[in-house]
Amino acid sequence: MKLVVQVKLLPSPEQVAALEATLRACNRAADHVSRIAFETGVRDRNGLQKLVYGDVKAVFGLSAQPAVRVVKKVADAYSALAASLKAGRLGGPSSKRYRKAVGSPAVFRPEAAQPFDDRCLSWQTDVRTVSIWTVDGRMRGIPYTGSADQLKTLAGYRKGESDLVRRGGKWFLIATCDLPDPEAFEPVDWVGVDRGIVNLATTSDGTNYQGRRLARYRRWQARKRAELQAKRTRSATRRMARQAKKEQRHATHLNHGISKEIVSVAMGAPPARAKPSVGEHRSWDRRRAAGRDSGPGTASPRPAGRVLLMAVSPVGTAPRL
Repeated sequence: MKLVVQVKLLPSPEQVAALEATLRACNRAADHVSRIAFETGVRDRNGLQKLVYGDVKAVFGLSAQPAVRVVKKVADAYSALAASLKAGRLGGPSSKRYRKAVGSPAVFRPEAAQPFDDRCLSWQTDVRTVSIWTVDGRMRGIPYTGSADQLKTLAGYRKGESDLVRRGGKWFLIATCDLPDPEAFEPVDWVGVDRGIVNLATTSDGTNYQGRRLARYRRWQARKRAELQAKRTRSATRRMARQAKKEQRHATHLNHGISKEIVSVAMGAPPARAKPSVGEHRSWDRRRAAGRDSGPGTASPRPAGRVLLMAVSPVGTAPRL
């Protein structure tokens, strides 16, 4: 079973400059390779590498293995594009999105993520540092940090490539970990989960996770977004981008908490749920006594959404989705 672990790098100013120059050089090289692939029609990794390997090393200052990784990144981009076109995700051949996708070469952002293998990047998990190739030479002893569970998984199961990512001015490494498959079990019961918008999740045992608070938060964010859009300034645009990421993190956090609680119930452990206030108890009692919905975010007998089934495991084993 493959998982990814994200850790945060803590580089010095000198190391930050080297990492930034490396990302920019790799993505300039990727744009060059992408143009050649578009013009020649060669999209496979081996054929493309024969065409551009020497130029990538000579023009962009990349060593052998980073040059190979750049070619692989471009080949994967065109493979993903071909899969999207085949699946119809960009519409039909006459649609504007389809014509735009096939009418120009793939373009990479100056700070797009770059994959590194074990020849370019080594981990020292005992002291929590990494050594990484850059255009300014090998940068050794870059510290990293993460949660205890992530660091434990990284130390025991890391295998394969790692991606160097810059996001919001911070640096991250996303490492691939190959964990052993969990032990199979025969479920003793099932928990159905119906997902929706008014009600984020409703389980088959009667537990309802309402979206009232999240909807109120989103309406507040929409008002702020409208105020910023009315200003029409560059600073307002940057602030809107930060607000959008903040809203996304908030929704992700709520969904993660709901998922953990449902899984803990399926595993037989008591859920770590915050104790509701007296007002919430009374409000719920009134709605239950009335036997009907009293507004957005309240319980409904059949919330619209997608039904999931989760296997309830015997004690001591993990649930199965």
